[in-house]
Amino acid sequence: MNHLSTSNGEFRLTRFPEDPRDQLRAWDAADEYLLRHLEGTDGGPTDLSGTVVVLGDRWGALVTALADHRPVQITDSYLTQQATRANLVRNEVPPDAVRLCTTMDEPPPLIDVLLIRVPKGLSLLEDQLHRLAPHVHAGTVVVGAGMVTEIHTSTLQLFERILGPTRTSLAAKKARLIFCSPDPRLPRGASPWPRSYALPTGIGTVSGLTVTNHAGTFCADRLDIGTRFFLQNLPPLGGHEHVVDLGCGNGVIGLAASLAGSGAKVTFIDESYQALASAEATFRANADVDGGATFLAADGMSGVPAGTVDLVLTNPPFHTHRARTDATAWRMFNGSRTALRRGGELWVVANRHLGYHVKLRRLFGNCEVAASEPKFVVLRAVKR
Repeated sequence: MNHLSTSNGEFRLTRFPEDPRDQLRAWDAADEYLLRHLEGTDGGPTDLSGTVVVLGDRWGALVTALADHRPVQITDSYLTQQATRANLVRNEVPPDAVRLCTTMDEPPPLIDVLLIRVPKGLSLLEDQLHRLAPHVHAGTVVVGAGMVTEIHTSTLQLFERILGPTRTSLAAKKARLIFCSPDPRLPRGASPWPRSYALPTGIGTVSGLTVTNHAGTFCADRLDIGTRFFLQNLPPLGGHEHVVDLGCGNGVIGLAASLAGSGAKVTFIDESYQALASAEATFRANADVDGGATFLAADGMSGVPAGTVDLVLTNPPFHTHRARTDATAWRMFNGSRTALRRGGELWVVANRHLGYHVKLRRLFGNCEVAASEPKFVVLRAVKR
């Protein structure tokens, strides 16, 4: 656990799920720079008496520090929401002091202060600026924040094109601020998101179908090569009552399972609300809407009862924000083992160099390579 010091006090903050071995903080220099600016360290303090909206607060550090001003948090991440709830409790802040919204929710009707942690992907920033632009006014204070490596000319161009005139601060501790003056008269056009594309041939039951991708979804303009390889090497899908597409993205893996004709209930799970919206749109456009499908925002398999799943299909991430780590995959593997029935199977597609077969053998006591090529492997583990 780490302590963030501000003029409003000191806050104990952690990421979610909390892991005492995790050395990564729940905030960074960009969060500190933004809070110092709001406090008035480089000028007068910012008036926070109106409606304050915080977009992209990664672990709830910003809204926890600003809780006295009753901010609205907008995030694409289920983990961020859980971290925020835990950090509010940890710092004895009333839970209703912060309104938690997802990127798919309607923003507040009028925003007086808009604080933006620049996301990793420009597409999500573009989409959210379009969604928020009608709710800001000429007097809205707009301040973005990010590490120097996260703010590019293209980032500033999005602010300029969608909101209004934009400039940046000097760098401090490798962080930078973005200052934007909203122009309500700006002709910004409509958001280009969500987008759709047709799947290629040669990938089984989903060949040629159209998928929907909301902004921020992994590989939103094409089918990634790992998923393509997985679709070409899926296990026999007949005879399964409950299949989980874990870390579903736009849902093409779960859609393939649903269309296999096995009559299985398919649960789509992701921690991204944008991804879940993509998966649901993809499913409803291509499958029987009365078929058994559930869409669940969760930390891996945490929302699935133990011993209720026959097959888990997953292409796990190996990073969280910009930190490369196998912690997420390890939680997904552990959760899958708990959720599977005896004889149930976990199928994983992954980059060969990640060596997930070692973890799976340690956890399940078995693991075999079901398919391989120079870059990717498909691994199969069975719960005995």
